[in-house]
Amino acid sequence: MTETVVVLGAGYAGAGAVKSLEDALDDAADLVWISDHDYHLVLHEAHRCVRDPSVRRNVTIPIEAIKSPHTRFIEGEVADLDCDERVIALADGSTVDYDYALVTLGSRTAYYGIDGLEDHSLTLKSLDDALEIHDEVKEAARDATPDDPAQVVVGGAGLSGIQTAGEIAEFRDTHHAPIEITLVEALEEIFPGNDPELQGALRKRLLERDIEISTDDPITEADAEEIHFESDRSLEHDVFVWAGGITGRDAIDGADLDNVHNRVNAEATFETSDDRVFALGDSAIVDQPEGPCPPTAQAAWQAAEVAGENVARALHGQPLTSWT
Repeated sequence: MTETVVVLGAGYAGAGAVKSLEDALDDAADLVWISDHDYHLVLHEAHRCVRDPSVRRNVTIPIEAIKSPHTRFIEGEVADLDCDERVIALADGSTVDYDYALVTLGSRTAYYGIDGLEDHSLTLKSLDDALEIHDEVKEAARDATPDDPAQVVVGGAGLSGIQTAGEIAEFRDTHHAPIEITLVEALEEIFPGNDPELQGALRKRLLERDIEISTDDPITEADAEEIHFESDRSLEHDVFVWAGGITGRDAIDGADLDNVHNRVNAEATFETSDDRVFALGDSAIVDQPEGPCPPTAQAAWQAAEVAGENVARALHGQPLTSWT
């Protein structure tokens, strides 16, 4: 009986893994691809839609343009993964059986239990999110004046936060909109954990773009009008975008897999605590000699080829390759 391999998610890791599996399986198994959208979002370019929604056509790739005709695609939201029964449940009530599953569901925004943060902020994890930020910034600018400019705050000064602040600044400058932008970061420097020279260059560029920077002062609470900080100061906002961290997807809640905040623990081979489930991308914390690999598009693409090949090797009873 032909075995079934199911890939969950259509981000960088999912799309790359599907292409790798199509080559490695060579029709030795049925390949099923499940995602909640019928397109792959070039997520590291999605922030461009904050400035100009018309570029949306340039940041999505139809699933049909990626997969081979032999790969079956199912559009649906993954609700649960039952490792004992090897069944994937979708939000519409349907189920998909698998022999091997590759979890590449991506991540969702982490709020760290900060009071009011989820209720009073926007995020940038999808195309719809980017378009919503554009609409909110545009509306706030419409209601503002040079004497009373719209206050836009971006929380989290990692790459996503920096890009988002930059696109809002571009919108402001292109439309001569009365907007003040503040980028806030809980740690001592923007782009945390990276080369100090690069951090300094980014800070200089942001300040040149008339983006205010606040560091070393964590957010403790947010409401509809203000953001409150550990130092007891407050910052008013008309639009608040939160890009301060990631956590795993809810679909992993009930899965019997070792995980940290729903991000699945995986070996350098992408094996998990269940020998029929592999994981990579933002869905996973992949063990690497110098610590877990970064949750970046580049890392996901590089890992996807090895992960796909390893699923095929597991199916054929062959030794697996470590990704380093």
